Amino acid sequence: MFTSIKKGQHALNSLILGKLIIAAGLCFGISLVQAQNYPNRTVKMVVPLTTGSGADIAGRVVAKNLSETWKQSVIIENRPGAGGLIGTGVVVNSEPDGYTLLVQSASYAANPAIYKKLPYDPLKSLVDVAILGQTPYVMITAADGPYQTIRDLVIAAKSKPGEITFASAGVGSSTHLAAEYFNQIMGIKLIHVPYKGSPEAIADTMSGRTAFYMAPLDTAIGQLKGGKVRALGITSKTRNAAVPEIASIAEQGYPAFEIGLWFGVWAPAGTPAAVIKKINTDINQSMQDPEVKTAYETKGIKATPMSPAEFGKFVREEMAKYQKIAKEANIEPQ
Repeated sequence: MFTSIKKGQHALNSLILGKLIIAAGLCFGISLVQAQNYPNRTVKMVVPLTTGSGADIAGRVVAKNLSETWKQSVIIENRPGAGGLIGTGVVVNSEPDGYTLLVQSASYAANPAIYKKLPYDPLKSLVDVAILGQTPYVMITAADGPYQTIRDLVIAAKSKPGEITFASAGVGSSTHLAAEYFNQIMGIKLIHVPYKGSPEAIADTMSGRTAFYMAPLDTAIGQLKGGKVRALGITSKTRNAAVPEIASIAEQGYPAFEIGLWFGVWAPAGTPAAVIKKINTDINQSMQDPEVKTAYETKGIKATPMSPAEFGKFVREEMAKYQKIAKEANIEPQ
């Protein structure tokens, strides 16, 4: 009798396992078909920052190339506000079909260090798709301002603690924490003035309303070339080929200082894995296009292709880095 029951149970288990295998195969097959047909209509890339921001610039370069590759329109939609949270929320709540993507900067990894509670889970609500590139920040100040060198700024800040201001592209943005990291390394205390985005922060720094801004190099390169702002240094260990005349902060007597900016693409959780892989492959391929390479080199952006898994690991490492910076800066999460 027991043998009969066991045989019956074994048969039932085999039947269930068979159905699960068939279901998994169907899902995999559907995912492959979706990837093969993707995209068959307009793809929207939401940039949760203002037009002219670092992520916006990199996103538009790649979007143009993808439009040509896919033979479909790839449009950029700027949805700035709240340090990128508004635009990110739009993507989180969209259909997970690959037709609404997020293009964000390192602020994606910085936000969790600043906000107590985000309206989404950065580790679960979105899927890491691809990195678009990396670039240093360039520390800018007014061209006719009082600071000729980093040393001038540090001396002034130490003589007037808590009085001198610095700009950022928003509370919790990567530009905010990059500046806080600078303040930590230099042992100075300044007042944070957040703006809506990089263009606004650059404008007020250019006018002298704030002492400095850690600007993404690709957003400030026009003002630098035009002599509208003065560069105190770039944040990479070595100089950047797009602006070889600007010394790194590290080589100016602060060898421990280095922090970089990057841009990436995310999709809503639940987007088919095959679609994610296709987008990643095509973005990485776009980095090899001569037109993209030229655009990147002109703006000081370095292409650093990664697989979705590699990008996901990179993002989590960046989150840990910004958590440490925020903690050491005694920034109270909002």
